Amino acid sequence: MPDFQPFAHLTAPNVDLYRAVMGEFVRAKRRFVVHLRPEDLELDADLAAVTDALVKLKDWGNLRADPDTSRVTTVEDFHRARFLYQLTPAGEAAEQALQTFDEALGRRGALQAVALTDIVTQLRALLELARQEEPDPAKVHLLLHGLVGRFSDLADNAQAFMGSLQRSIDLHDVDIDAFRAYKDQLIDYLERFIKDLVTTGAEIAGLVAEIDDSDAERLLRTAAAREAEDAAPGADQERQEEFERGLALWRERWLGLRQWFVSEPQHPSQAKLLRARARAAIPALLQVVSALNERRAGRSDRSADFRTLARWFAQAPDEDTMHRLWRAAFGLSSARHLTVDADTLAEREEQPVAASTPWYDAPPLLISPQLRKTGSYERRGKPNKIVDRSEQRKALAERAARQAEEIELARRRLVTHRPTKLSEVGMLDPAEFGLFLQLLGDALAARGPRQREVSTTTSDGTLEIRLTALDEGIAEIRTPGGTFSGPDHVVEIIDLTADEAEEWSA
Repeated sequence: MPDFQPFAHLTAPNVDLYRAVMGEFVRAKRRFVVHLRPEDLELDADLAAVTDALVKLKDWGNLRADPDTSRVTTVEDFHRARFLYQLTPAGEAAEQALQTFDEALGRRGALQAVALTDIVTQLRALLELARQEEPDPAKVHLLLHGLVGRFSDLADNAQAFMGSLQRSIDLHDVDIDAFRAYKDQLIDYLERFIKDLVTTGAEIAGLVAEIDDSDAERLLRTAAAREAEDAAPGADQERQEEFERGLALWRERWLGLRQWFVSEPQHPSQAKLLRARARAAIPALLQVVSALNERRAGRSDRSADFRTLARWFAQAPDEDTMHRLWRAAFGLSSARHLTVDADTLAEREEQPVAASTPWYDAPPLLISPQLRKTGSYERRGKPNKIVDRSEQRKALAERAARQAEEIELARRRLVTHRPTKLSEVGMLDPAEFGLFLQLLGDALAARGPRQREVSTTTSDGTLEIRLTALDEGIAEIRTPGGTFSGPDHVVEIIDLTADEAEEWSA
């Protein structure tokens, strides 16, 4: 196999000339011109340089040289080297690869709402063919080819557009003024595409499902069989293998189209993901605009601070100033237990120590003995006196006992031995009223909608309250602080601890 180096000219010193020469050959082939002479190339270079470039490209395998004897009129012309040059398969493939690379590198992409409409039109025509008993193979093949081509353009452009949009959001190599100028148009563009993707995408998903129900496999086999007919003559086995490869390819394309628009329980469609990504880009763009406005207003950020600090370091007159700036900016200083005095510095100047010297071989550093004496923090002066808190603890204990006794008396007072109306409760002191409100609130919170009776217990499990709503009547409960009124209920409060005590005594 020849040792081709079709990309070697990209790293050669005269790369611009080599690219221009290869571009001339590519354009000539588009005009159906196969062979070119050195003087046929329209380049801004002398003929000798162009000839040398052609020879180099021939050596690398990009071009092929054939002797040119068509214009020989003298013996001298016959002995002079004359060649006709043409592209080799390797050189043509390299140019196609470079063209694809350049297009992909500079491609911005677009969200093509028109492509969605075209896909709908082609799917409708394909559905009509699927419903026919014997569809025309040529029409099926052409429709599927057009559908795949339009769908590929849509997917590739959408991917390129979202990539360029992400770069704009990240503010990589973006002109701030240009971004602020076109952000409204960009947001409007995204909103229109999202709207079209929701409506048209749902229609496409429905058409794909209808074609599947109408035996899409039959259409795919028809297209693969028509392609197999165009294959080169050969054995029946080779033709069958060509048919199987083509059918597998068409199945993969149709699966990709279905997965792009039709969602499954565990796998959302690519259109749905694209729609979500486009929706998420809108608030991200607004955040970028907010950040730009803050930057324009003069607010500083961390990156701007570091750039300013780097500029100060670059403008520092000497190394000592850089060290002072470092300590001031980051608050870092040398270890306080390592002592470097004038004698140490003078010794280092006479006998410098390289940074790569192992610590075992390096001269020792003096450690201040004061570190061991004053390295730990100790408070000076007498220790604080111990405060006697016995009186306060005694007062708190008496208050807690008194409150517990009041709560116990309130519990005994509120316990009813029979169902009682709220209007019959009578006068309650503050402790009793507070406990009663807590019990009443627990019961009302446990009652559901249109529920007349409810029964619940307190959080400690000692009391049970049963509450039944009445159709009429207003209950009033008097307290030293005022009168509490509300709809009348039948209430029954049961002390659960008393039942347990009776069981234990029995």
